[in-house]
Amino acid sequence: MIKKYINFFVFLTLVHFTKAQTFIQAYQDRANQVSQTNINTYLQEFEALGVKRTGTTQNTNAFNWIKNKYTSFGYTTSNFQEHSWTSSGYSSKNFIVTKTGTLYPNKFVIVCGHFDSINGPGTNDNGSGTSIILELARILKDVPTDYSIKFIHFSGEEQGLLGSSRYVSEIVNGTSPKMDIKVVVNLDQVGGLASKANTKLYHDKDQSNPTSNNAAAALVVQELANCTLLYSPLAVDFDPAESTDYVPFQQNGEIITGYWEYEGGYNNPYVHTSNDLYVNMDPVYVMNVGKSAVGAIQHFSVASTTVLATEDILTSKILESVEFYPNPAKNILNLKMSDTPKAFKFELTDMSGSPILINKTNSSQIDISNLKPGVYLGTVTMDNEKVSKKIIIN
Repeated sequence: MIKKYINFFVFLTLVHFTKAQTFIQAYQDRANQVSQTNINTYLQEFEALGVKRTGTTQNTNAFNWIKNKYTSFGYTTSNFQEHSWTSSGYSSKNFIVTKTGTLYPNKFVIVCGHFDSINGPGTNDNGSGTSIILELARILKDVPTDYSIKFIHFSGEEQGLLGSSRYVSEIVNGTSPKMDIKVVVNLDQVGGLASKANTKLYHDKDQSNPTSNNAAAALVVQELANCTLLYSPLAVDFDPAESTDYVPFQQNGEIITGYWEYEGGYNNPYVHTSNDLYVNMDPVYVMNVGKSAVGAIQHFSVASTTVLATEDILTSKILESVEFYPNPAKNILNLKMSDTPKAFKFELTDMSGSPILINKTNSSQIDISNLKPGVYLGTVTMDNEKVSKKIIIN
């Protein structure tokens, strides 16, 4: 993180929820899957890669290390984007992994953090955020979500948010219309201090220009804090948005928030030095921040609320493969899956949720000839898991 020394005020700890959020057991179960062993391993391996200055071999090695982690989780090249950029005399790459949503595939929840460092290996700043993003991607890989998720690892943050700035200008705004982003959640310097208890977490609130997105951002940071209280053991506090990789998004009018360590924070003596090391931070704190992040990203992406047992993972994968074709359709709508399950139920509703066709059990061809043209939702249910996708009828 590019540290910004400012006078700031701290908002009161959470007194009430601005928007009711209820506890979801499936979200907690997945938050509990954040592995302390994995966090420790990621941090130590990240540290061993050395000083990751943008444009260096060590920076490229870190990029490849991150990419290999996603491959080990089961993501494929179809999920990957390598965004090469040049700015201010530096050249590097951002790594983007997209998990496609089932209901709103073209609207994105972005969870991001940088992997470059200066003067030291940056195990806290920002191996901590990098490690949590990796655990998020691992845990949520086979979990259906309504909205798509982009896991983004930026380079060039320490030289002035170069990678994230280029991503916004070249990728987010590179198409017409520009990318549709629901929220950006950034993870930067969330490692805490080894000498502290590390029981509290800052949640970053947008108070900057343009102000047009500040009201929506205020609701989002409250929801982020709610998730911390619901799914982690950490207490909540607030601080103004920092100079980190969500800033180019914020300046682009997007809704942003993020996490920052409470202990250390503005006065962490190790950040940006050769002593930003595993031994000087708190890996248990990183795990607890990870629990909040898993809960929050599920909340923002609207993840499945059904708890998946080991034997149900296959069901989840089958549901993620569901396709309706042709789409738009006219007389007959076809249903395709990667496997033929024992039993499933198909339901068609209008966009308000009112049922149109119900209990078309095990039917892979649906007669829609009597339906009015419009936009509908098709839902397939199997073993209490379900997936919904938009269907257009001409």
